[in-house]
This record gives sequence, C-alpha cells and structure tokens, in this order.
Amino acid sequence: MNPSDTRTIGRRAAAVVAAAGLAGTLLAVVAPPASAGQHAPPVTWQSCPAYSDQTLALLAPPDKQPQLRELLGRLECGTVSVPLDYGRPNGRKITVALSRLKARDQAHRLGSLALNPGGPGGSGYLMPVEVILRGESTAGLNERYDLIGFDPRGVGYSTKVDCPAPDEMPDPPPPGPLTEDHARRIYDAQVAANAACGRSDPPFLGQLTTANVARDLDRIRAGLGEPRLNFLGISWGTWLGVVYRTLYPQQVGRMFLDSVAIPRFSIPAFVQGRADAAERKAGRMTAWLSEYDDTYGLGTTAAEVRETIIALRADYDANPRRFTDLPEPLDGGLIADAAGQDSPVWPLVGQILKELREATGPTAPPTVKQVLGGSGPPPPAPPADAPERSNRTMNKAAFCNEDPSRSDFASAWAAYRRNLTHNPMTGRSVNFAAGCAGWPLPVQAFRIKPGGGSLVLSGHRWEVPSPYEWTLQTRDIAGGKVYTVDDDVHGSALMECTADLVGFFNTGRIDGGCDGVPVPTGPAAAAAAFSSS
Repeated sequence: MNPSDTRTIGRRAAAVVAAAGLAGTLLAVVAPPASAGQHAPPVTWQSCPAYSDQTLALLAPPDKQPQLRELLGRLECGTVSVPLDYGRPNGRKITVALSRLKARDQAHRLGSLALNPGGPGGSGYLMPVEVILRGESTAGLNERYDLIGFDPRGVGYSTKVDCPAPDEMPDPPPPGPLTEDHARRIYDAQVAANAACGRSDPPFLGQLTTANVARDLDRIRAGLGEPRLNFLGISWGTWLGVVYRTLYPQQVGRMFLDSVAIPRFSIPAFVQGRADAAERKAGRMTAWLSEYDDTYGLGTTAAEVRETIIALRADYDANPRRFTDLPEPLDGGLIADAAGQDSPVWPLVGQILKELREATGPTAPPTVKQVLGGSGPPPPAPPADAPERSNRTMNKAAFCNEDPSRSDFASAWAAYRRNLTHNPMTGRSVNFAAGCAGWPLPVQAFRIKPGGGSLVLSGHRWEVPSPYEWTLQTRDIAGGKVYTVDDDVHGSALMECTADLVGFFNTGRIDGGCDGVPVPTGPAAAAAAFSSS
C-alpha cells in the first residue's frame, strides 16, 4: 500500500522518472520505555543466501558482476532474536535478518553504520552491497565502517506474514474525471481489503510499527557489541532514525537522514503535503519549458506554459484520446503525471506535452508511443531465489497502525476534490484512496523528541515524496542540523553529495548543502533521458 498512490507516465517510463528508493514516511507515537539496558543475545551468524545467475543478473549490470560477486563473498549474514511484542519480552520470539560488510581499514575502524532504504517495507538486507556498487565515492563509507544491512520485521528474510489478496476490487474507472459513485466503490473495496488484511493475523500485524523496528535495531546494535550505532536512512528510513534516536538517545553515534519524513503523521496530511509539493515543482518546470518555446511551443513565460498545461489536461479529461496502437485511452491524468515529473526528464516531458497537444491520430505520437508502449508479453517472473525488495503487508500495517485519521468517505472525497482545485496542473495524478479506513487494529501513535548523537537532516528543496518543509518541521521538533540539497530527486544525496556524506561519517562535520541532481541544460537531453528507460 502506498497512501500517495499516483499514476505515472507509463510503466516503461518509471525507470526514467524514478527517484532513489521507495517513498515512504510515517508518523508520531508514545511507546513503552526503551530497553537499551537489558541483555540482548549476540548475533547468530550463518551462511549467506546463494543466488542463481539469473538473480545475480537482476542485482547488477554485466560490468558490475565481478564486483558484485566479490562483495557477496565478503558479506556476513546472521539473525537476531527479538520479542514480537516488547510489552511481553518473554513471549513469542521472531527473527530479524541482518548482513555485515566489515570495514576495509580495520586499524582505523569507527564502528558500525546501519543502513535503511525506506518503505515502510523496504528490504535493506543487501544495501551494504548496493551502496558500494553505486561507485567508488560511495564505497568510501566502507573504509572505516562496518556496513550493516537488515530486513525490518515483516520483510524479506526476517519473520513476516503476507495478507491475503483482496476478494475483489472494482473495475478501473473509465477515462476522464473520477465520479463520486466510482469513488465510493473504490472506498468500499479498499475498506474491505484493509479490514480483511488486519484481521488475518492481528497478533503479528499489530506489532509492525516503526517503534518496534527501532527496538529491533537496538537489539542488532547490542548483538554486534557496539556501544553506539551510526545510521544512514532514506525516506521512511529517516522516520525510523528519529524514532530510534528518541528511544535510545545514548546509543546514537552519527546519523544522516536523507529526504526527511513527515514528523506528525496522518495520511490526509501526508498525501496533501506531497500533492502541494508536486504543484510547486511543476511551477519550476513551467519556467524551464518557457525557455525553450522554440522547441516545445508551450509558451514563452512560466504563466503561459502553466495555462497551456491546465487547458491540455482539461481537454483530455473532457475528450479522452483513443489511439489505435495504445492499449488504453489517454485522459487528463496523463497530463498531470507528466507535469509532476522530476527535472532529469523535463526534456522528455516537454516533448510528450508537445506531441499530445498536436496529436490528431489515429496512431499515437512517436514519443508517447515509445514511453507508454503497446501490448506485449508481460515481464518474466523473478527467479525463485530473488530477494524480496519490499513487502506490501509491512507497508500497509506500519502505515495503518500509526495513522490516526481513518477517514470516512465524505472526508476522503472532500480532500480529493480539494486537491484537484488547489493543484490544477498535477492534482489529477493523485488517485482517490481510502487510506487506512477499515483497518481494525488500534492506532499506536509515537511522538519524537530530541535525542543524542550527531544528527543531520538532509532535505531536498524541490522534491515531492518528502517535501522540504518536513525537514524543517522535524528539525524544530527533534533538533539536528539541516543540510539542503537543491534538487527535486528523492534520496539523491548518497550519489550527488557523496563527499559531504562520507566526510560527515568520518569526521562528524558537514557544511550546509550541495547542488544535487542538475537541471537539464536544454532539449537535447531528451534523447539521453529516454535512452535510460
């Protein structure tokens, strides 16, 4: 489940426009006392998974295969035993799976650095390997730190459950604006699915919370014999970081949190914050497109481009286009999706908007056809030994256990309509959803507060999944230093600000920010953007 479930330009375009990691964030809750002082069993080390050639090919491109195999040969794997319910420490136990890449420079080792990619529900088990595969600069994190990956409870190699598939879901809405009647059918079906999921295993699902993942993380720290834990978290991983820091202030070393999560969580606030950020980012794109009116013909000023996009979206909603070589008709949702994309693909977006504006049919314009594709064979199923990348049940449970809103239909419909009015360029990209309505388990709210260690909050000035204001709000509540990345790409600091990030973990010092992912220098970047899809 993703409460900000949005349409995309197309499944094939997802690779072009994807930002780093999964977009997840969470909320705020009061929990039982921390248990840092109690004895924790050591890590039980065991053989790492052996992967088939097919799975190895999924994990890295051909030129990285020798390095991947070398890193997997260095990787150590294990588990820690933790209580399912920390309120009953002598009750049922579950296991949390972890991995370790020992520091290359053991003589100058600084400790363990735990990694989390986001979610909730994202797997971090192979993240130590993935971080190093990104390039020589990111490999610097492993010089003086043991890199620690782990699968949170409910994910991957850790103890988990999967909710049953919903009995039935309504047919997709017809092209054009969503009607209230169809929205009610979506709401009712999602409420039923939430209720069925939550009732499938309440004792386990009720313990899938960020606070419990933080407690598990401290068991990992203790099992490794570390007095303090250093931490790098992205997206939902930033929420995990500030929750850990709240519960265990004396156990925190250096913590860098990139693309910071909303600090006071509810799904309506979460979705609205992202929706408003998408419209702001689209305004930045209109200014860029206006500089290349001779190429795209969308307007010579940002205001003109904005009006062109709004008019095009309204036209496609009123008159959905049916092209003979595309499997589905195109409506205003596609225009809204395009307007909300990250800056690296603005040249591609400009070309798509130009073609959609000029399209006469009966076949789709060339770039639109390339991006959206046509009918074809479905992608092959992943190999049986492929590691789980994310777990939908953990995602749903962690959100819904911590969401205090549980909106009724009238509230959800009003919020959806309000978004369309306030965000005329991009609002249609946000699908109507019931959020956590119908989730049968009690709300477990957590309130973060200042903690120990050295905290850096890395916010991206223009991004959508974690709007910049969430970074400032978190700083005002939990403290720490704000580090500003002047781009719109979720979780890009690890690649774009690597020297600063590595320097922080090595020295504890960092400056005020970095440029991040650059804005394209002109329309010629369109071909390069598409070639990466």
